[in-house]
Amino acid sequence: MKIQLKFFASVREALGVADETAVLPDGIATVGDVRGWLRARGGVWAETLAEGRALRMACNHVMTEPTTRITDGCEVAFFPPVTGG
Repeated sequence: MKIQLKFFASVREALGVADETAVLPDGIATVGDVRGWLRARGGVWAETLAEGRALRMACNHVMTEPTTRITDGCEVAFFPPVTGG
């Protein structure tokens, strides 16, 4: 499955990337799975996307929970709880 990833505000700054296209391995089915898969990259990815860290997520421009299922071609975004203009 191929998805678009977007990173905003302090998440973007910490990771050093604003967006990317990702081809996901089998077994990644939810927004929470995507977050865990990205954390497995280690280093700053593990720190920035750590479990328990305040982080908002959206799928196709709709705020979502980790259990939201993803589909091929969708956009998953990560950002801090408060993002200013």
